[in-house]
Amino acid sequence: MSYAIFSVDNEKRNKIKEIISDDLISRQSITTRDAKAIKIEKEVQFVLIEGDEKAIEKAKELFQDVGTVIDPSEAEEIYQKLKEDEQGAAAGVGFIFGD
Repeated sequence: MSYAIFSVDNEKRNKIKEIISDDLISRQSITTRDAKAIKIEKEVQFVLIEGDEKAIEKAKELFQDVGTVIDPSEAEEIYQKLKEDEQGAAAGVGFIFGD
């Protein structure tokens, strides 16, 4: 599965919902997190889109005026932090509901 991570300044974060509502993009796995939530001291939102290569290419086009695609060398570290945060949230829900 392919993925791309986009960095969007907090001033433009209201544009994220519009982009990820696109028919093709919305059918992919999408994670959005504030950088500080994953212990990165930046004033940005990260958007992780995993799935079909065509959808990722379309997302790159649509995010062009809103944010930037994270360079692959930096993306792996952010990807790992996003996944760890996601797993931590899932574990918390399991604790609440007794799983």
